[in-house]
Amino acid sequence: MAKLSTEELLDVFKEMTLLELSAFVKEFEETFEVTAAAPVAVAAAGPGAAPAEAAEEQDEFDVVLESAGEKKIQVIKVVREIVSGLGLKEAKELVEGAPKPVLEKVAKEAAEAAKEKLEAAGAKITVK
Repeated sequence: MAKLSTEELLDVFKEMTLLELSAFVKEFEETFEVTAAAPVAVAAAGPGAAPAEAAEEQDEFDVVLESAGEKKIQVIKVVREIVSGLGLKEAKELVEGAPKPVLEKVAKEAAEAAKEKLEAAGAKITVK
């Protein structure tokens, strides 16, 4: 078989479907007893600075209600205010079922604002 250049190999890969390419990668890993994902995982993990960088780059946050505290009615009111379209029954179930997420995948500013309102009403909140 003629030796293919890197550009020729890339052209062949460009013509493959994702399923064909996935099957090729699996076959390649089995044939040469390697794992394609291992170097990426090691590089992403890094020596310890990487997790801190990942936390700084996070742009979506979850606001989790840990407990309603003593002022459950106030917390229910704030939950209804924060979560649009939530009825009284749904808000009550959410608050009584804590710990539960109140908001998911929201911007940092929205998460902080919701946290402040809920904590002012007496709830215990975690932002993840």
